[in-house]
Amino acid sequence: MFSCLTRDASSAVPITPVTKAALPQWLEAHPDKREWLNVIGFKAEPNSFAFLPSSKGEPTRVLAGVAEGESIWAFAALPASLPEGVYSIDAELDDAHATAAALGWSLGSYAFTEYKAPKRAPAALVWPQHADQAEVDRITKGVFLARDLINTPTEDMGPDHLIDAGAAIAKDAGARVRILRGDELLEQNYPTIHAVGRASTRAPGLLDFTWGDDTAPKVTLVGKGVCFDTGGLNIKPREGMLQMKKDMGGAAVVLGLAQALMAAGTPVRLRVLIPAVENSIAGNAFRPLDIIRTRAGKTVEIGNTDAEGRLILCDALSEADSEKPELLIDCATLTGAARIALGPEVQAFFCDDDNVASKLHQAGATVGDPMWRLPIWRPYRKLIDGKCADLNNVAATPFAGSVIAALYLGEFVSAATAWVHVDLMAANVNSRPGRPEGGEATGLRALYRYIRDRFG
Repeated sequence: MFSCLTRDASSAVPITPVTKAALPQWLEAHPDKREWLNVIGFKAEPNSFAFLPSSKGEPTRVLAGVAEGESIWAFAALPASLPEGVYSIDAELDDAHATAAALGWSLGSYAFTEYKAPKRAPAALVWPQHADQAEVDRITKGVFLARDLINTPTEDMGPDHLIDAGAAIAKDAGARVRILRGDELLEQNYPTIHAVGRASTRAPGLLDFTWGDDTAPKVTLVGKGVCFDTGGLNIKPREGMLQMKKDMGGAAVVLGLAQALMAAGTPVRLRVLIPAVENSIAGNAFRPLDIIRTRAGKTVEIGNTDAEGRLILCDALSEADSEKPELLIDCATLTGAARIALGPEVQAFFCDDDNVASKLHQAGATVGDPMWRLPIWRPYRKLIDGKCADLNNVAATPFAGSVIAALYLGEFVSAATAWVHVDLMAANVNSRPGRPEGGEATGLRALYRYIRDRFG
């Protein structure tokens, strides 16, 4: 279990949650506290707190302002804002709310400390009664794994690093692991992954692992692992470069999700495919208007070398689709268009099954990890017809960029019973309680909840 959650309640300071609307009623019941709270200006605003001192000035209790109806993030600001020490929640919480409170506290304790020592330790919380400790543990580990992978600079998170990190997770869970590197990709017919990654001094690769009972329902996850994207010969501007260490965020989310699903013993036959590359610039870089033959046999004319994510995904999706999985999910930091449409806090997804889409949307709403379905608008498919090849990897128009990308990927999925493409942010642009600025496992908890609800 994580150090911010403890079973030792002997020295814990109790926390009483109170909403802004309920504060007057609380003051009526505790009139001796009114003057003190007026002096310090406590209004029970969400994420605020106030210590209630004894006659000797020692803290006897914390009043914590919480939002109406909020669950997971209600206490998420407190690990970093309360002084170091041990606290307990003094409130009746049912199983779901107790688990959410513990998870929010745990996620709020995160700090990326690989290169800079933290200024302080997070405040610790006594496990709330009825909290599902194992569930909190595995979700926290999955989210922290994804955050750490995304936050690590590319110098220490190249294709080999990413593949090795994923392989270690797989082996720890008893999965069967296969790794292809460099020219092995060409030998095994993954030409687009190789083409995108060949210009880097660090060879491209593919991580492929399988876990679970082979007779169980097949669930396959594919994650975009572009460890850095210069844009290739269609080079990015400076501002775009500053975001590109997170371009492997789809792979990070998939690995965190897979780790949580395996830790939960989810009764599925899980397969994970992570194509890992750097899209670099060199004399052997792939060029605009080059034509590449994909694993599926379709030819792709390169309209833009900065639309590389869909190229490495299409080969991985072809392989994933060949097994006819019951559920195929790919995650990718694929388009700026999705962020323009929905902003950074709501993750765009595309799905060819209405029932799956509805339940995934609901799962995201339930766990506070919002996702919104965008259309696979097939009339736009003609926009990626190639002039000299079967397909172009981009459209000539600037419109509907995320839809165009989904349509491209859809060309390589036909046998899976249901397919979900998640065009995700993989970062927090601002700090919020439990969600610090930097790498984020956007969509992970929604996907975990949906898969667990569906397959048990």
